[in-house]
Amino acid sequence: MRLTRTALYLSAALLPFAAQAQQAAPAAQQQQQQIAVAPLDFTERTLPNGLKVYAIRDTSTANVSVQVWYDVGSKDDPAGKSGFAHMFEHLMFKGTRNLVDEQMDRLTEDVGGYNNASTASDYTNYFEVVPANHLERLLFAEADRMATLVVDEKVFASERDVVKEELRSRVLAQPYGKLFYVYFPNISYTVHPYARPGIGSIEDLDAANIDDIRAFHATYYRPDNAVLVVAGNFDPAQLAKWVDKYFAPIAKPDRPIPRVTVAEPPRTTAVRKTVYEPNTPLPAVLLSYQLPPDNDPDLPALTVLDGILSGGENSRLYRNLVYRDQLVAQADTFLDSRQSTGAYAMYAILAGGKSAEDGEQAMRREIAELRDTPVSAAELAEAKNEILTSALKSRETAEGKASTLAASIIIDRDPRHSDRQLADIAKVTAADVQRVARKYLGDNQSAALIYLPDAMAQGAKGDTVAVADTVKVAPLVAPKDIVIHTAASEAERVAVPAPGAPVAPTIPNAVETKLANGMRVIVVEKRDLPIVTATVVSPAGGAKDPAGKAGTAALAASLLTKGTATRSAEQIAQQIRSLGGSISAGADWDAAFATVTVKADQVEPALTVLADVARNPAFAQDEIDRARKQTVDGVTVQLENPAALSGIVASRAVFGDRAYGNMLSGSPTSLPRITRQDVVSAYGNSWRPNHSALVIVGDIGSKDATTLAQKLFGDWQRGALTIQASAAQPALAPRVIVVDLPEAGQAGVVIARAGIARSDRDFYAAQVANATLGVGFTSRLNREIRIKRGLAYGAGSSVDARRAPGIVTASTQTKNPSAPEVVKLIAEEMTRLGAAPVPRRRARIAQGGAGRQLRPPDRTHRRHRRRARRLCRRRRPPRHAAKVYPVDPGRRSGSGAGSGQEGARPEQRQHRRGRRRKRVRGRAAQELPASGGDPGQRAQPRQRDVEVAIGGALATTWFRVPHQMLRFVS
Repeated sequence: MRLTRTALYLSAALLPFAAQAQQAAPAAQQQQQQIAVAPLDFTERTLPNGLKVYAIRDTSTANVSVQVWYDVGSKDDPAGKSGFAHMFEHLMFKGTRNLVDEQMDRLTEDVGGYNNASTASDYTNYFEVVPANHLERLLFAEADRMATLVVDEKVFASERDVVKEELRSRVLAQPYGKLFYVYFPNISYTVHPYARPGIGSIEDLDAANIDDIRAFHATYYRPDNAVLVVAGNFDPAQLAKWVDKYFAPIAKPDRPIPRVTVAEPPRTTAVRKTVYEPNTPLPAVLLSYQLPPDNDPDLPALTVLDGILSGGENSRLYRNLVYRDQLVAQADTFLDSRQSTGAYAMYAILAGGKSAEDGEQAMRREIAELRDTPVSAAELAEAKNEILTSALKSRETAEGKASTLAASIIIDRDPRHSDRQLADIAKVTAADVQRVARKYLGDNQSAALIYLPDAMAQGAKGDTVAVADTVKVAPLVAPKDIVIHTAASEAERVAVPAPGAPVAPTIPNAVETKLANGMRVIVVEKRDLPIVTATVVSPAGGAKDPAGKAGTAALAASLLTKGTATRSAEQIAQQIRSLGGSISAGADWDAAFATVTVKADQVEPALTVLADVARNPAFAQDEIDRARKQTVDGVTVQLENPAALSGIVASRAVFGDRAYGNMLSGSPTSLPRITRQDVVSAYGNSWRPNHSALVIVGDIGSKDATTLAQKLFGDWQRGALTIQASAAQPALAPRVIVVDLPEAGQAGVVIARAGIARSDRDFYAAQVANATLGVGFTSRLNREIRIKRGLAYGAGSSVDARRAPGIVTASTQTKNPSAPEVVKLIAEEMTRLGAAPVPRRRARIAQGGAGRQLRPPDRTHRRHRRRARRLCRRRRPPRHAAKVYPVDPGRRSGSGAGSGQEGARPEQRQHRRGRRRKRVRGRAAQELPASGGDPGQRAQPRQRDVEVAIGGALATTWFRVPHQMLRFVS
């Protein structure tokens, strides 16, 4: 299910859009020139078997994106078997007649690429990005799994277990998981099968069998129900020949495709439900309203309304509920438009000590204001500009373009729909916004869910929230002509085509200069899109936090955008939003940053604001108090998440009470101790030009960027840098640390040890070692824990190499009873890593990860910001992916482990290995990482210095843990 569509459909071809910034910085009050982005330039044809083929050629990239979208989603789940389409998506990565299990992953990961898939309400899509010379291989593979998927009982049972672990991870273990994944669709629909959770339920997953799987594939996975999109660097004539060779022979079944024709009736009477749930640190409220289909003429006005309500820190929800009233810790919206009736949700997680009733009333006041009073011209222009900038950012890659095009085809039945929709957004008036608010957002049209901690029940019984009995679903009728495919023998198997001649990538060139005051200015010119990101970075990270005052650096950094000597926090947010931009600030362990992204025609006014927040923060006491409270609420949520909590405990076990052993954000104990003078000192000791860098990436020349830097930062006065000596890492005795988190849906498992510094000579070797252990779907940890045994949704490793030696972790989440088995498996794989050389192909995975930092899907500018922060660790410009090649595969570095649960508001689109999310407002749901793969580690961990941290509802006989927050077991 798509909880946010803006980035998706606005990332299509954009028509000319006037940037009408109002009440912005002085330079922005002049007449704004128009930025025109040409529509997507694609070709289209339909094969005789019904397959629709679209191609977008882009010779500026060395990669190619291959995507196949099927017109089947969770709304098509058979009766009594919710979650079926999503589970089937998992099985599509298994074997075919000519491909062995997981070979699709080998075809992508082993050449530095990647693949994934997702299941939404209306579609299931499969996508890969690989070097362009591997295009034919991916076309062969996609055609083979469309035509000859092989599923046996063992694979089916294992993957079903994996999906169950995914459900536990997303729904049961995460705070508010049931709110978004289960209750939101339940209360939003009474007739349409959209009411069923796309991830299903344990009971419904158990009800599926292998015959259902084969029938589902035969019914929906056919060429006339699919769209193939290829985007990137390819020869059009050759592409056409390959498509004809591999896809054209697939037969079109001589039977109709079942379609959901149910219509959801309009809601005319308000619905209100209250539930009490465990693992809920703060009360929450969700309001749901019906939306018209995505191709309805009212969607552009509703999109602008959504931007006004929740688009950034100058939006009404953040400005009024989070910032001004401090009533909620987090507030946001979902614009979930679909083929049929969609759902518009507004939610809030209350601040500590605030009631759900007050939150609901405040949310309804904001809706009433939209109905009763036209929005201002400034708000209208800001929302439109922000939409334009978001659309530009989403068009950075071939993958983004392909996704946009395919979504328009599947959801709107029109490949040009995105172009027209954006043109219509440009025409939206204040009267249009008020009209749609009155039409769709009436109090009597709302469905409200009050989501409370179970401790608040005090004997009260909550309402039953479930799929309504009136929801209409159809059984799966198995076709009579199902062909059961089996794997070909080695002699009969058709070989995967060989790769073609490599296409040389273009690596961005960084031009560095230094201002007279010592400030480094690094410019990366990228002319493909009219957008620019600029970041100021300084060595003001959390490693410098005073003893007992963890979170000082993070708090100081977050306050940079909360007021300067001449601008209030609201003025900063309003001015940047009026430019169609975004601004943020934060800190990691070694650096702090302030960054802005804006359209290229608004660079100077945006950088003027950036310079002000970097140089002149006010650190007003009321802003400190507000930010501190928001952070405490955020930590409260983290401590209820087993993955996040196990990571927190692991860091403390490895580093003790030194800075790295603390929470970067601070804790409920340390945050109240931080004074304004602490914040001022944290800033003053590090934020000086001779210790800082300005990194500018995008549609701007290096000379112009340097001139602008001189104008805005040239008179910034130099200063001394306070350097703290790092304490030596003491030897660790092995320990098992168990955290009892009653009623947690899963256990978070982390094995950790001290790692290496970023400057260590083994850093690049460690990248390859880490890629072998826990990066990617085919890594050793994921293979042993997920693929072979179905014990987790995923398992990974990471090496967090910092200025001082960081931490090495291996982690996963699993059902509580299987935690001991998972610990054993991780330990065995970490030991095995040091016993024998790894295949050279794992270097390609590390190289691919490094390359995607240069040009990742829709995140190029964000990744350059991250690279900017690393300058404070390396003191030299990045050297990109080239350093991975010299690694000797026989030179063993240790392992590492990722650990990362993403933000607390999950999307209802089910992803096979990763997840996507819209940026949340406020801080309440910012969680620590819980899975993934950051580069490299140093030496193979020895038994004497490994820590194991496990968090979950672990009252098993193996642990024998009493009911208390922390329990240390020798």
